[in-house]
Amino acid sequence: MDRNGRDQRHMEEEEEEKRDELDPNQKTKRARGDNHQGLVMAEESMSVERIFEAQEVPSWQNQLTVRAFVVSFGLSVLFTFIVMKLNLTTGIIPSLNVSAGLLGFFFVKTWTKLLEKSGFLKQPFTRQENTVIQTCVVASSGIAFSGGFGSYLFGLSQRISQLSSADINEFKNPSLGWIIGFLFIVSFLGLFSVVPLRKIMIVDFKLTYPSGTATAHLINSFHTPRGAKLAKKQVRTLGKFFSFSFLWGFFQWFFTAGDDCGFVSFPTFGLKAYKNKFYFDFSATYVGVGMICPYIINISVLVGGILSWGLMWPLIEKKRGDWFSAELPLSSFHGLQGYKVFISIALILGDGTYNFVKVLATTLIGLHRQLKKRDIIPVSDGSPTSTSDVSFDDKRRTQLFLKDQIPSWFVIGGYVAIAAVSIATLPHIFSQLKWYYILVIYVIAPVLAFCNAYGTGLTDWSLASTYGKLAIFTIGAWAGAAHGGVLAGLAACGVMMNIVSTASDLMQDFKTGYMTLSSPRSMFVSQVVGTAMGCIISPCVFWLFYKAFDDLGQPESAYPAPYATVYRNMALLAFDILQMPPEFSFTNLTLHQINLRGKHDQDWYRIHAEHIAMWHLQNNFRVEAIATHELTVSDDYFLWYSSITRHFITPAYSNVAFVK
Repeated sequence: MDRNGRDQRHMEEEEEEKRDELDPNQKTKRARGDNHQGLVMAEESMSVERIFEAQEVPSWQNQLTVRAFVVSFGLSVLFTFIVMKLNLTTGIIPSLNVSAGLLGFFFVKTWTKLLEKSGFLKQPFTRQENTVIQTCVVASSGIAFSGGFGSYLFGLSQRISQLSSADINEFKNPSLGWIIGFLFIVSFLGLFSVVPLRKIMIVDFKLTYPSGTATAHLINSFHTPRGAKLAKKQVRTLGKFFSFSFLWGFFQWFFTAGDDCGFVSFPTFGLKAYKNKFYFDFSATYVGVGMICPYIINISVLVGGILSWGLMWPLIEKKRGDWFSAELPLSSFHGLQGYKVFISIALILGDGTYNFVKVLATTLIGLHRQLKKRDIIPVSDGSPTSTSDVSFDDKRRTQLFLKDQIPSWFVIGGYVAIAAVSIATLPHIFSQLKWYYILVIYVIAPVLAFCNAYGTGLTDWSLASTYGKLAIFTIGAWAGAAHGGVLAGLAACGVMMNIVSTASDLMQDFKTGYMTLSSPRSMFVSQVVGTAMGCIISPCVFWLFYKAFDDLGQPESAYPAPYATVYRNMALLAFDILQMPPEFSFTNLTLHQINLRGKHDQDWYRIHAEHIAMWHLQNNFRVEAIATHELTVSDDYFLWYSSITRHFITPAYSNVAFVK
């Protein structure tokens, strides 16, 4: 700059100082303008959509490609095996959203690179197509969890029923036919329950949906030049550790001659600790789960394992013959296994109830705050919104998110049609599940689906299993033991879990689609296709486990399916079927009323054979089909009658009669 230029700039600065002396606010205004301009420039530099502004957003039909669904199917099979194994072992399922997005990007990117080099590439790979793959894979593998293969559905089987010594023998063994039919009937209803609320949840309430947001950021980064290099590096690292895990499993196989042999049962802390299940199995799967799960979950599982297997179970085992009969088998729920299961159930229900109340309170408080900010809830797409502080990204995303609408008549009609089909067909699969039970569930399901979707948006925590347990207790108690309450409760759990789980998953995917400019229609279609895949893939994968392992579900097996036992016993608790009569006897031969648990004064009646005829007359009941010989006065034992379950039970705990 020459001397004249410097003099001119110096004169301009002096004039600005004089104006500032005459008007002090002028300096502040100019500073604000400079700050605003700086913020705008900073926003543009950080804007994601500025990077993709020059790229044309494909229509929702073009976002749904054949190659996307082919890749989705392959990844769905892989992820379903992973989820199924975890379902049948620990019951802890980590989030697979990020993995689905990464692998989907890698496979399709490789596909398009090959086609591009050969000159056959017709459509480039976009982030919208990547989002479709991620949505489809997560929807498909999610059926492995919500389908209850490690919980309520397997709890219906005879294998799990035999683990309980309760006087009820209701079961429905797994079969590919009815499982696939059941999943197709109940898995799609949740998709229609919250679709009309997508604008309120994502645009108006601006719920974060942390997993959906993180997945969207990952997909957006993959499709930038720098992000593509990072994704390539991540996939290369993934391949290295995959190869190591596979070769390690193959190496272990050479040193395994039986179930408790080799590296899978290595006594890390000695043989004494090994008897109490303290050993290391060198499983790469569990190491990976521990790495991906939050540390608070890992610490909780570790503390629970130490307290139970290290302290509680050995101490209770020493009470054998005092607290419970020494002759009972290990699997008996009147022995040590009963303490294990019901202490665990109490902790799960207590923690689940607390989190249910906490999330529900958070949901209600959040709704109250949102309603206070505006006079009405903007339910129409044309509702006015403030745009003064809206960023360029939000403007562009909202514009495209509201562009491809899913008609309300289609959503409502779909919900009613699927509900009608479900009400008509489910009783043919489960005769104990009456049509009016299903109707009540479908009436309240949209409210619970909204609560779960809203709570997930705030906390990233789906309470689908908690709502399923609620259905177990309500429907199981409503049906009662005499009318198949166990099967009815577990089947109702499946109906409820599938609705609320798929609803929250769909809203997570809507959030991902919102941030990647993917059409709501393509997200919905991808979710439907993924759910349909899952309804076939998950039962087939479970069937492989079921047929390959005869000890599947047994406490000592490699696949104990712990939650299957827990869910079945929750169904039994719904009507106190596990409330067994005491073993001691009275010398008084008159009619006695025994209050075992302090819940009701007339839970149990104790009746001597001499007084059965008189009891019939007093209560206007009659006993049908007594399995033992005809009772006489000389019979030196008592019968117990439960007024809740309407069962007669002998001191040996065998069911000998029903009350009509």
